[in-house]
Amino acid sequence: MSVVEVTSKEVFTRVLAEKPAEIVIDADSMVLGRLASTVAKLLLLGVKVHVVNVEKAVLTGNRKRVIEGYKLLFEVKTHKNPYRHAIHRPRNPVTLFKRTVRNMLPKNPNRRLKLLKNVKAYIGLPPDFSNKVLVRVVDLSINARKASKYMTLAELAKALGWSPGV
Repeated sequence: MSVVEVTSKEVFTRVLAEKPAEIVIDADSMVLGRLASTVAKLLLLGVKVHVVNVEKAVLTGNRKRVIEGYKLLFEVKTHKNPYRHAIHRPRNPVTLFKRTVRNMLPKNPNRRLKLLKNVKAYIGLPPDFSNKVLVRVVDLSINARKASKYMTLAELAKALGWSPGV
């Protein structure tokens, strides 16, 4: 496994120059929203994106406020029959990440679904990617932003009710 550290600008210039079929991104200590917007832009360019270590992506802000903000979404009901139906809310890190990317894609449902099929997220590093080159985007990292308050996506998922062993 080799890791290449680049800036987000270099990722797009490399994609436009080389036109790779797929790219593998390491999400370790990257800010979730910035990573998701970069992945959405890569999807719009026609690149298949694999994101590994998605549980190590971070959310900035006060831990209690972030958790309560996500838990508020569980109370939202639909307008059709608010007593019976509720909107499905993700609880594990992979679906939380994919939901974040989905919300940054164009609102056309057919195009959104087609683009969303080109992103795959993994917890940890699968054995298939052990010999591939991982891209770590430096300016999306929490170290570059020097944020004092942050939590990982795995911590948020556990607070929402995800159990990693199951």
